[in-house]
Formats: sequence, C-alpha cells, structure tokens
Amino acid sequence: MPRKPSPLSVVLSAEQLPPHLARSIIEERLRNAILDGSLPTGMAVRQQELATLFGVSRMPVREALRQLEAQGLLTVEQHKGAVVAPLITWDAPETYELRILLECEALRQSVPHLTEVELGEADQLIERLEAETDYSLMGELNKQLHLRLYSKAHNRRLMTLVTIGLEEEERFLRFNLKAMGLGKVSQDDHRQLVAAARAGDVDLTVQLLTVHLQRGIEVITRYLESTQKK
Repeated sequence: MPRKPSPLSVVLSAEQLPPHLARSIIEERLRNAILDGSLPTGMAVRQQELATLFGVSRMPVREALRQLEAQGLLTVEQHKGAVVAPLITWDAPETYELRILLECEALRQSVPHLTEVELGEADQLIERLEAETDYSLMGELNKQLHLRLYSKAHNRRLMTLVTIGLEEEERFLRFNLKAMGLGKVSQDDHRQLVAAARAGDVDLTVQLLTVHLQRGIEVITRYLESTQKK
C-alpha cells in the first residue's frame, strides 16, 4: 500500500533548491502557505522534512523557521518543535497598542518628506483595495498602503519593527476582513490619512492613524471574546 504523503509535502511541492537561495525561498513558501491558510494553526513544521523536501541541509531550514518565528507565524512547542502559530493570541490588543506607538512615530517622521510620488501610489492602492475581492490580496494591499505612508521615516530600526507588526496583522486581516471593517469606513480612513499627509498636517495625520488603528483593537477584542465563548 503506497505511503500517504504528509500534509507539508502536499502544500509545498518537492523541489531541489540552490543552496545560496534556500533560506529565503523556504521562508517565503512557508510564509505564503501560513498566510493563505494552506498550513493551518497547530500544524507541525519539521526541519528534517523540509530539508528532505527541498534537498538542502537543515541549516537554511532552521534559519527560515527562526525568521518566521520572529514574525509571529510560528511558535515552538515542547515535544513538537515549530508549529503554525494561532491566528491571533490573547495579548494581541497589547501588541496593537504598541503598533499604534510605532506606526504613529513612523508617520510623524515620514509625512514632512512625502512627495506626490508616494502619495499618488497610496491613492492607487486605495483604488485597488476598493476594487479587489480576493481577501489575500486585500491584506497585502493594506500593508503596502501603510508602508507607503511610512516610507520616508528615517529610523530604519523603527521601520523594521513596523513592518513586522504589519505582517502579523496581515494574517488576521486575510481571515477577518469583513469583521475588521475593511470596507467603506476603513477606506474613508485611508483617504483622510492621505489627504492630511498631502496637506502636510502631521498632527492631524497622526490623530487619524490613531483612530484608524484603534478600530483594529476594538475588533480584535470582540474576536477574542467570541472565541472564549465557544
């Protein structure tokens, strides 16, 4: 009787990877599979299986898993090793509050230096968000829109932390866009943000971003409360 393929090998087709690109490719493949739900919460992601699947040593696999753990997409459990992290955890509201601090500072640094190039790109992303129906793509577009507005922040370490936060949120957005209100209210928020940034009003832009992200805390809190009742 033929051996049944593992769930990991079904999602990630076997392929011989060039050693110098292995870490980045494995990280990208796993990240996309986690974000689109192909690898569900709690699924074990074993180093040796990945190394065999891609014909590489365990070293690039280990590094890829560390990166995904740092992004909040994997957690390490005793006796199981790396597993796909929960969609959202109990401390998410606190994480969101930290995001508000970081992103508001990035926006404060960025707005005075934004040009019509970045603002025009932000307008285009809003238009694409309004026309898009694929939730996976909407999550990515939302992330890119925010990054455009923060793109002129001068503190690179700050932007690294901001990007990690946006990537963590992206996974939740893909599964809960309706609950998050990524519809008219959110798009109105985005348009007001870009308009204030175009006017060069730093304080107003930061205020609008704070209100926009506070909506996320409210929805996440409701989501967590609903899961506790089940």
